[in-house]
Amino acid sequence: MKFLHIADVHLGCTRYQLPESPRDFFDAWIDVLERYAIGEKVDFVIMCGDFFHKRSVPPETMNYAVEGLTRLKEAGIPVISIEGNHDQKHTDNEFSWLRSLARWGLVILLEPRLEGDEFVYEPWSDETKTGGYVDIGQARIFGSEWFGASGNWAIPMVTKSIQKHRRDGAFHMLLLHTDVEGHEVHPIPALSIDALNQLRNTVEYVGLGHTHKHYEIDNWAFNPGSIEITNIAEFRENRGAFIVEVDANNTVRSTHVTDYHHRPFQQLVFAVDTRNDAKELYDGVIELVKLSARRAVVGIPQPIIEISLRGRLGFPNSTIESQKLRDEIREITGALHVRIKNHTVPAEFLESTHETEDIGRDRLERNVIDGLVMRDSRYNSRVESVGEAVIGAKRMALGDEPAEKIADFIAQKIWQTN
Repeated sequence: MKFLHIADVHLGCTRYQLPESPRDFFDAWIDVLERYAIGEKVDFVIMCGDFFHKRSVPPETMNYAVEGLTRLKEAGIPVISIEGNHDQKHTDNEFSWLRSLARWGLVILLEPRLEGDEFVYEPWSDETKTGGYVDIGQARIFGSEWFGASGNWAIPMVTKSIQKHRRDGAFHMLLLHTDVEGHEVHPIPALSIDALNQLRNTVEYVGLGHTHKHYEIDNWAFNPGSIEITNIAEFRENRGAFIVEVDANNTVRSTHVTDYHHRPFQQLVFAVDTRNDAKELYDGVIELVKLSARRAVVGIPQPIIEISLRGRLGFPNSTIESQKLRDEIREITGALHVRIKNHTVPAEFLESTHETEDIGRDRLERNVIDGLVMRDSRYNSRVESVGEAVIGAKRMALGDEPAEKIADFIAQKIWQTN
């Protein structure tokens, strides 16, 4: 048995509001399907959440989804999916676009039902297009919902329910959309290793999504990473897809593949501390770009480049000629898009030169946030918790988490501190 494991396709992502962005995500996904699903003649494909980037799917994005899924259907390759946090239905509606794709026969969307304190798993029905698990050859594949911060509460109940539906000799799989402790990148609490390990004697393969970087746990739990980069912060992470082969003894052999069409990214960091004015900063950035920035190459998508300005800024931000910098860097590199991100800290926010040596960007950012919070009499008695709320909400926004999830996170922080 052979299958393809992908996650976090994020079709429709409008990264940096670039018109080329939605097509980038489609091109990456379709190339993965052609090379590693159709080309490898897999028995099925699993998608572990966040197929779409937003709950409200634009028509162009739906066209992309139907085109790729139709290619798989014509090749006789079924697609088994779960919903991620970006795929969920709106709270006032019973339908999501993944549910529509299931009803059109393009995906098998696995959704167990929660009844009281028990997850109810029913076999997939080709008539109703609903179910919590499905059999394909030797595999019995179980789905799950997006648990968010409730994963550690839900997994014991999921484990108990799956145990009731094991099949002798089958290769049991569970699809999960969650961060895992030790690999987390989101502010929402990750699934603990202890909770994950409760599944060890229940399933032979845990297919993960949500974390946009590749990792494996004991040749048992697998996260392929996102297909494309949704945010420049991810550019150093290894991502891709898994081709997984399972023999008659249910022994797993996985191959993580990364060779497919995707847009190159680069982030360069420029320290501003030794620059006395905007001209010295400008000249220094251009010198860095000439030495280190990647150039556009014929036949490969043009790169996206971010210049991150960091350190103590001793002159006004307003004197930095950001647009002129972007234009010259594009001319030098042929980049599709250049971003200038100013992460500098005004010198007056820092107590001393000694304090800032080797302090790191995260601590500098937190110092600035704490300083601003302390200036507001409404919050200066709970600086630490409000600062955590601000930083966490920012990271969620950069990760394109839905507004409702960000609001819930902020509300939790406020509730905890009142």
